[in-house]
Amino acid sequence: MTNVNSRIMSAALSRNDFDRLSAFIRAECGIKLSEQKRIMLEARLRKRLRALGIESFGEYCNFLFSPEGLEQEKLHMIDVVTTNKTDFFREPKHFDYLTQHAIPELFRIHGAGMRQGLSIWSAGCSTGEEPYTLAMVLTEYAQSQPGFRFSILATDISTRVLEKAFRAVYKEERVGLMPASMKKKFLMRSKERERGLVRVVPELRSCVEFRRLNFMDSNFGIDSSFDIIFCRNVIIYFDRPTQQKVLQTIYRHLKPGGYLFMGHSETLSSLSIPLASVGSMVYRKPL
Repeated sequence: MTNVNSRIMSAALSRNDFDRLSAFIRAECGIKLSEQKRIMLEARLRKRLRALGIESFGEYCNFLFSPEGLEQEKLHMIDVVTTNKTDFFREPKHFDYLTQHAIPELFRIHGAGMRQGLSIWSAGCSTGEEPYTLAMVLTEYAQSQPGFRFSILATDISTRVLEKAFRAVYKEERVGLMPASMKKKFLMRSKERERGLVRVVPELRSCVEFRRLNFMDSNFGIDSSFDIIFCRNVIIYFDRPTQQKVLQTIYRHLKPGGYLFMGHSETLSSLSIPLASVGSMVYRKPL
């Protein structure tokens, strides 16, 4: 076993195998990997070589592209290569805009949250910090608005991060930026304090539906439309044609007058998406 591990550690990802894998990843996930990402991909996929007992990247590619590999390994490979970084209350001004401007305006237009439940989609939810932050903020908002109702759909392409999101268990340092009152109300500490873990309370977990979704799928495999969509720090991994295609579909899933929240490192510049800028990386669909 030691010899096998040493051979795996010394294995190198050839240009030909990188080209095969990057083309597959782009087709499956929409993620474009430049030549500069070859070392990163090699390091991440080495975990899969060890798990499978495969000694070379060429052998791994042959397995991945076989009928058996496409059935058994594709999701594992996607889990390894996708980037998942998020935090509770990331870009906090977005949540202020949500409660102070977007929700009141949506209620004024068609009674969102009252006559019909407010529908929110957290696209690219990673390990769940964003949708649980939304659930906390909206639960707090509902306390001052009797009868207010909401639902949250949270999606990601990675089954690995979705499993973590569903469990809703986090290290205490992950909730450092959360207001103390919300920690007390919405988090449970592990009985084994030395583990330094917290878990989102069941009442909040029940507010969020987690589902696997691939932006490369036709219409994303969902038939719902939403009042509000959070799609932050997701399209930065796509090239411009893929960004255009993905955002066009997101646009179709946004209700008239609905709001799209994007990450501060992203831009709609040069894309033909008929959304109006109404705040810092906040866009609105015409009525």
